[in-house]
Amino acid sequence: QVQLVESGGGLVQAGGSLRLSCAASGRTLSSYATGWFRQAPGKEREFVAGISWSGGTTDYADSVKGRFTISRDNAKNTVYLQMDSLKPEDTAVYYCAIPFSIGGSRTFRRRDEYRYWGQGTQVTVSL
Repeated sequence: QVQLVESGGGLVQAGGSLRLSCAASGRTLSSYATGWFRQAPGKEREFVAGISWSGGTTDYADSVKGRFTISRDNAKNTVYLQMDSLKPEDTAVYYCAIPFSIGGSRTFRRRDEYRYWGQGTQVTVSL
């Protein structure tokens, strides 16, 4: 069984930055692609960013492209989401997840491709 723990959320003013971390236990994160999703109140959980197991491939939702950066440190078993130029519409609970598939160079966008999820961390962006 693998456990994912997100951290780094908080309250920030519009235009500010936050860095989220996703730490894994029970299984090495380096064997898996990893994704970040978010869910705002009353909305469905949506894809934000994904990274392949090696870090060589990344993918972003159009809404965050150019503002968010996903990266990983496999030695620390941790994946990061650097969020810059934050907007109020970025307010949501952010989740990291790892997919059913192991290895490969691809990333994954669909929620049903992910097997393990963290408990989420709240990000609130004020005007």
